[in-house]
Amino acid sequence: MLRAVLLAMALQVVVLPLQAADQDWPAWARFKANLVDASGRVIDPSDPRRITTSEGQSYALFFALVADDRDTFQRVLDWTQEHLAKGDMGTMLPAWLWGRRDDDRWGVIDANSAADSDLWLAYTLLEAGRLWQRRDYRVLGQRLAARIAQQEVVDLPGFGSMLLPGRMGFTGDARWRLNPSYLPPQLMARLSALGEPWPEIARRVPSLLIDSAPRGLAPDWVAWRADHGWQPDPRHGASGDYDAIRVYLWLGMLADDAPHRDALLAHFLPMRDLTAERGAPPERIDARSGESRGTANTSFSAALLPFLVATAGDDASPARRQRQRIANDPVDAEAYYGQVLTLFGVGWDQGRYRFAADGTLHPAWETP
Repeated sequence: MLRAVLLAMALQVVVLPLQAADQDWPAWARFKANLVDASGRVIDPSDPRRITTSEGQSYALFFALVADDRDTFQRVLDWTQEHLAKGDMGTMLPAWLWGRRDDDRWGVIDANSAADSDLWLAYTLLEAGRLWQRRDYRVLGQRLAARIAQQEVVDLPGFGSMLLPGRMGFTGDARWRLNPSYLPPQLMARLSALGEPWPEIARRVPSLLIDSAPRGLAPDWVAWRADHGWQPDPRHGASGDYDAIRVYLWLGMLADDAPHRDALLAHFLPMRDLTAERGAPPERIDARSGESRGTANTSFSAALLPFLVATAGDDASPARRQRQRIANDPVDAEAYYGQVLTLFGVGWDQGRYRFAADGTLHPAWETP
């Protein structure tokens, strides 16, 4: 018994410092240093208006939760509510675009909502409430999810309930425009615990993803018509690039026992094969013809890492090659979107977080 106690004490001495080191996420620290100001605003410096998007705020909130960074989480949340939602996301969906306006004043540039950001905000608040035992976060997440369901969910004739990309501008002429990358199955699974419409949406997302990508290559945008089904978007055609890359990212991070995982991964194998053949992900594809062009920067390699790992089988070389590409050519520190894709993809590849089949988040700090 004494030997067992001494061994347990010795293991604690060894293990605890390792756990503390694992909580340190240098890539997140760089993101904060370069792109998040002291007030909690995520800045995209590539735009001369020094814009902030609700997308950027939602992703920063998620990464802060993964990093167990409670101070940054609160600052990002406070700024988002105050500047994008008039103080309360439970009563108003956040405006998607904020920055320097034409009159040289700072404020909301476009008050329309962005459903992907709203979804990530609601999801992260729910999970922060669970993981940190914060009832206020959980309640705000529930209220925001209800607001999303009220203002951004519609019934597509002949298909069923689905999430539109925002409150305004995506319907007309008996056509509904959607963005597949706005629909991470993990998030839909988690919100399903709140009741309808989320369970129905979660059931329909796999068929939307598969049927809108007939060649196994995801488009940025698609359109639904009851008499024709899924069609190329009238504004963007069948192109897939900076939005669509996130489809493979979300699918690669699905839990092994997540519903429809095997069918989804198998359907989108053409992107793995294209990347392996070319040595790097293509920058643009045509989801209808299957044609690809250009070589994407290394943030696409980062975004594809989970998918390449999930579909590796007996050949781990595609993922290994992209890891080396990322190491040789890191994403610029001030490239907002590139850094986001890298935090998601490389962070998952490093084991910093996982999603369970029910969509719940499991960061590395949660358990030894």
